[in-house]
Amino acid sequence: MFERNLIGAIALIASLITIVSLITIDAAQSFDDALYPNLKGQWVRARPEARVRGQPAFDPEKSWGRDQQAPLTAQYRAVLESSIADQASGGEGLWYGARCLPVGMPAMMTLYRPMEIIVLPETTYIRIDHIRDSKRRIFTDGRDWPERVQPSYDGYSIGKWLDSDGDGRFDTLEVETRYFKGPRALDPAGLPLHQDNDTIVKERMYLDKTDPNLLHNDMTVIDHAFTRPWTVAKKYRRTQVQGVIWPEDMCVESSELVFIGNDLYFRSAEGYLMPAKKGQRPPDLRYFNENKK
Repeated sequence: MFERNLIGAIALIASLITIVSLITIDAAQSFDDALYPNLKGQWVRARPEARVRGQPAFDPEKSWGRDQQAPLTAQYRAVLESSIADQASGGEGLWYGARCLPVGMPAMMTLYRPMEIIVLPETTYIRIDHIRDSKRRIFTDGRDWPERVQPSYDGYSIGKWLDSDGDGRFDTLEVETRYFKGPRALDPAGLPLHQDNDTIVKERMYLDKTDPNLLHNDMTVIDHAFTRPWTVAKKYRRTQVQGVIWPEDMCVESSELVFIGNDLYFRSAEGYLMPAKKGQRPPDLRYFNENKK
């Protein structure tokens, strides 16, 4: 009896393994890689024209900060000016990457570090290792917006592949991203987004028709800090070297910035605390006072 049961159990396990294998093979065969654009490799930010100055900004065709000419409301123009003034005096302004917080969407798509795009049947992944190892999941399985989503810096993205020229192959990825948390800014000058975090980001990604190593990302941001939707044309260049290097960012390991309360300080090469602003007071050390003798 025991032997017959053992033989039956082995046969059942073998049948289950066969069924799982067939399902796996069928799923693999149903995903035809040739139907999608070739987005493999390492993508970096396309270099803007020489006239563009400062750190990389949301609109790559304009210099950062005020020169972005963002359609800010009067209230949020004042927020930007306050951030710029704080940075001029040695502070971090509203660029929270200085605190090792993720820059989040849409600033991460400026590509301060290289990008990798992984296209799978139901999800397209975007990986960018900047400050932390970030992973965007763009769901392309036809789902609708869920009733509840836990907000995140990168948001929740739903996308759709399109065959825009009717040749039977997908060539364009349309994406909409919602459900954010903050604080977030658009460029290192502290170009602000509204505190309500009701941002909506729409993207249209496609390869250049004459250059397969140039990727376009037409991006529109809808935000209550703006008087109207703001659209910019971002561009990425595929690196053409063998054995590309993927840098690893460990913000808390490499940063020499020290925050105590709301104040920013620097750590010197000798390990001592230094002021970031002229005339800055030292931190409150009330709990470190020595006992009087």
